[in-house]
Amino acid sequence: MIKIRSLFKQYDHQPLFKGLNLDIEKGSVVSLIGPSGSGKSTLLRCINRLETFQGGYISVGGQTHYGTQEKKHSLAQNERETTNIRRKIGMVFQQFNLFPHMTVISNITVSPIHVLGAERSAAESHAISLLRKVRLEDKALCYPDQLSGGEQQRVAISRTLAMRPEAILFDEPTSSLDPEMTREVLRVIKDLVLEGMTIILATHEMSFAKNVSTNVVFLEKGIILEYGDAKDIFNKPKNDRTKIFLGECPW
Repeated sequence: MIKIRSLFKQYDHQPLFKGLNLDIEKGSVVSLIGPSGSGKSTLLRCINRLETFQGGYISVGGQTHYGTQEKKHSLAQNERETTNIRRKIGMVFQQFNLFPHMTVISNITVSPIHVLGAERSAAESHAISLLRKVRLEDKALCYPDQLSGGEQQRVAISRTLAMRPEAILFDEPTSSLDPEMTREVLRVIKDLVLEGMTIILATHEMSFAKNVSTNVVFLEKGIILEYGDAKDIFNKPKNDRTKIFLGECPW
């Protein structure tokens, strides 16, 4: 579903990705793990076109965007591809990013109504069903500041699902939550896994990653040091750096 080839990305002449290649199959659950600063969040943001990159290309369901220094790069075409890609792939951030002046149900319905052209009644009906799925049906008319962090993140997940994506990118979705709220959010993600949603998850929750992932990518300094079946990597990692990282993780 997602193909990344020869990805090159740099900040102020400091390279991060130097030819990264990765394939994500439809229906898979891929966890990106590695130390802070390894490029996990940046990789997700490149896939969803929140970050530009200089070399290589990323293809999502047949929609391809090229690095700014590639011969095939076209600003107009990339803008069209970006719109199409963001309709296929949703993203859930660390900091929720809900509109504070809107109720929960308005946060969830605003994009389906204005981007997808959904009828308000249909969008609201779908929103209520999504809130029911994440156990927040009674919070539909609340504002974000009336919710806990875990509740806000579950609303953010519902907002993403309202766009009916083919895949969801999760960027450290529990990093700002306490353990109880973390369990709430991870339970919702696990439900999506059981439903067959394609998921790419940047996380430090190693125990959760071990339990739900089909594949694991271990990144360090923008380089994939190890990629493969989740059980193999967690139980018998081949790379010495992966062994050290997993040995030091409290999971």
